[in-house]
Amino acid sequence: MSVETENRPAERKGLARYALALVPLVVFLGFAGVAGKMLYDQDVNGRDISAIPSALIGKKAPSLSLPSLEGSGTAALTDAAITGKLTLVNVFASWCVPCRQEHPILKELANDSRLTIVGINYKDRNDNALRFLGELGNPYNAIGVDPNGKAAIDWGVYGIPESYLVGPDGTILYKRVGPFDERSLTQELLPAIEKAARG
Repeated sequence: MSVETENRPAERKGLARYALALVPLVVFLGFAGVAGKMLYDQDVNGRDISAIPSALIGKKAPSLSLPSLEGSGTAALTDAAITGKLTLVNVFASWCVPCRQEHPILKELANDSRLTIVGINYKDRNDNALRFLGELGNPYNAIGVDPNGKAAIDWGVYGIPESYLVGPDGTILYKRVGPFDERSLTQELLPAIEKAARG
């Protein structure tokens, strides 16, 4: 056996080590490429990288049959509460910090005569939810309690707050993941409301 033949296994092991050492670099470059594309899309194309598409857009809203938030003075959240009305269904909880941040916008929207706002109180304690509404105000015409998150699953909720604009015929027209801010209000929700109101 020649010296050259004896060295081949050692060369292969050395090359395998180098290839193995390159794996983390390749993975890192892959992540960096994806992050770079997302930032490019956001900065150059103006896309909202936090937007998560919903399979429910354009489809009938899931049925609602949730008991009312006891002590809130609002109706239970059932199909009757949204049928025939342009409705914003907002999923919220007292423990949700972004829910607190968007609440003034919901209060402002409650003055829009074209729109009905209803809430799904998600995995919350009754007394905490009442305290939240007592402190910040109640923009909701109806509130349904969802202690186990079953209704949220039916609606495809990723995390709260989440909001769905539902047409008078029960079709989901728009979805917002995360809290409303001035940009999402003026550039997304209000145009969707205006379009739906024009019919």
